[in-house]
Amino acid sequence: MLRRDFLLAAGGFAAAAPALAAPASLSHKDRVDRALAGKDVDRAPFTFWHHFGLPTASAHAARTLEFHRAYRTDIVKVMSDFPYPKPSGPWYKLKVEPNPFPDQIRALELVRDGLAGDAYFMETVFNPWNVAQKLSSPEEVLRLKQENPQALLDALDVINQSQILHVKRAFTAGASGVLFSVANANAKEMSPADYEKFSRPFDKRFMEAIAGAKLNTLHLHVEPPYLAQFRNFQAPVINYSLHVSGIPMSEVRRQFPSWVIAGGIDEVNFRKLTDDDLQRQWQAAAQAAGRKFILTPGCSVPNDSEPEDLIRLPRLLGV
Repeated sequence: MLRRDFLLAAGGFAAAAPALAAPASLSHKDRVDRALAGKDVDRAPFTFWHHFGLPTASAHAARTLEFHRAYRTDIVKVMSDFPYPKPSGPWYKLKVEPNPFPDQIRALELVRDGLAGDAYFMETVFNPWNVAQKLSSPEEVLRLKQENPQALLDALDVINQSQILHVKRAFTAGASGVLFSVANANAKEMSPADYEKFSRPFDKRFMEAIAGAKLNTLHLHVEPPYLAQFRNFQAPVINYSLHVSGIPMSEVRRQFPSWVIAGGIDEVNFRKLTDDDLQRQWQAAAQAAGRKFILTPGCSVPNDSEPEDLIRLPRLLGV
């Protein structure tokens, strides 16, 4: 079924969708390439994800490939659940790690081989602030910020250097980009001033160091006062939660006019959404974002999502 016919059958969606001049049966890669360039597509490229939490590279890769094949995602987002190496002493006494996530690199290689060129895949990286929290605890990071801010800055810098080295290995393994998760650009985590001092320099430097990959994605858990801090970051794609942040997609489009916007689906209430809810969210997001648009949730959907929950989004898209 052509996307135009599918939308008309779904109840008047065609009016909000981009014009349809492209072929009706694009490959995953062609569909993504056209969306990145702001060209017509047969349907919106889409992806979604959740954590598998599996202990080995082979199990992680196998489940990732299984998920892609079951739900026909246009982009394979490889989750990252292997921990950053802990030092023998205090958590913040770190050294640069040339290969901080060897199991993840092996998983990426297995995903690459399993895909055999069928679709782009991207690595997931958490920003240094989040990694520091996982190495210790949110409370310990805040305590160090108060008692010895330079020690915290030094630790964040080492984490950043190590993760840049990791991403270079990920690109060698075939990844077409990185989803870089910034979870602390909101009042729950820190003030805008603290984000500016303790996180933004490292986050911006990371994106600059890995610039050039087509699917580099700035994934933001963000609130309105923080959004403008990201406008001069180097990334072709921005992904955020419309439904958690309350930031209209039209405002993101205004502030990031040349970026691809990925989002639109409410990840928090994903399991409760009806087909009509999904249609409305898709329609509103596509209309606000325009041609440079990838349909995704704002973050991972619930880990306990059942197959009957997950199949609804690809079914809606006619995959």
